[in-house]
Amino acid sequence: MVLRPLAEAYLSFIRESDRHAEKMGLTGGQFDVIVTLGDTEGMCCRELSEKTLVTKGTLTGVLDRLEKKGLIVGKPSPSDRRVRIIRLTEEGERLFRRVFPEQIRHMAPFFNRALTVEQMETLRKLLLLLRDSFRQET
Repeated sequence: MVLRPLAEAYLSFIRESDRHAEKMGLTGGQFDVIVTLGDTEGMCCRELSEKTLVTKGTLTGVLDRLEKKGLIVGKPSPSDRRVRIIRLTEEGERLFRRVFPEQIRHMAPFFNRALTVEQMETLRKLLLLLRDSFRQET
């Protein structure tokens, strides 16, 4: 069965990713939100919770802390004033430009020593198939 190795690999990845994010002054959740918002015009909280690994219950606190740090700002949506669009501030964009490549460089050796380029592409395709299977209605 692949369930246990998949869970162990995921947990190992998250632990290492979060550990490195903390060295850059961010929690794992804050890092996830910053990189998800990077290179976008922003998104609503619902979309942000769907695209990050941050749970809905945790997202509000993460956003509050990032706003206090001056890294994000929330504005009412022009089409629906009940919806807030969250985007990076200029300072948040600068942080994104620094931490995202740094995190990629840090995590790459873990993948490169375990898998060939072809294996990584195969794994990517398989993980997307698995993800999509969970998204299908039963």
